[in-house]
Amino acid sequence: MGSQLREYRARIKSAQTMQKVTSAMELIATSRIAKARARMEASNPYSRAVTQAVSAAATHSATIEHPLLTEPEKVRRAAVVLFTSDRGLNGAFSQNVLKETEELTKLLREQGKEVVYYLVGRKAVGYFTFRDRGFEKEWTGSTEQPVFTTAKEIGTTLVERFTTPYEEGGVEEIHIIYNRFKNMVVQDATVVRMLPLEVVDGVEEPSDDEILPLYEFEPDADSVLDALLPIYIESRLFNAMLHSAASEQAARQRAMKAASDNAQELVNDYTRLANNARQAEITQQISEIVSGADALAS
Repeated sequence: MGSQLREYRARIKSAQTMQKVTSAMELIATSRIAKARARMEASNPYSRAVTQAVSAAATHSATIEHPLLTEPEKVRRAAVVLFTSDRGLNGAFSQNVLKETEELTKLLREQGKEVVYYLVGRKAVGYFTFRDRGFEKEWTGSTEQPVFTTAKEIGTTLVERFTTPYEEGGVEEIHIIYNRFKNMVVQDATVVRMLPLEVVDGVEEPSDDEILPLYEFEPDADSVLDALLPIYIESRLFNAMLHSAASEQAARQRAMKAASDNAQELVNDYTRLANNARQAEITQQISEIVSGADALAS
């Protein structure tokens, strides 16, 4: 009984220590969510404005055969960019992206397309390295606090690969996969085809009283479109990175809260078992004392 009681008390102490760690990580993630959401929301107006400008330039452009807008007759090679996290302890945050990647890969290969990968985050790199799967390039170390220089580097790499002929190793289609932040509870793994360019509405819908701008192009719409397209791609990539960062903190906060709750349940369960073991030990000791007294009396 004594050894069993000591084991329960050791497990209670271990669970309480783990609960302190997970509670601290939950508080840290909670404090970082506000900053990550503020950066994400601050980037939305710029992303929407660039989207509107690209849409207007594409509408007034006389060149319909722009390399970033032209849909190829047949896509033979596609690139997939994954946005995962550098660290763990965030639930299924990275796994959701990797699951969507496997589904997209299966779909693309069924369409007869070769797939090449670009990885953002150490979790994606570890996933591909463990399975001995090849990838073109990786970016790590800035998933929690994204910087625009990383988005610019990714955008430059993708555009260069997209404008390279297929025979020289170029790609004809580019997809990105990231966790889109909707609210503190919902973050969806989202697949977006970046190139050939599909000009969509901005991240936020314009309000009813918002006046859309009227554009004048100097020197002409084609030149403006050539200048805007790289900026548009970089802004979309950076916005995706900010969504991923906010989603990571929200996922980590939920995961650490669940871990703290589970640790508290373990403490309660082991406390009840320890009390039962202590009660049994006391009962046994009393029974031995009474038995000894009866033996002496007889």
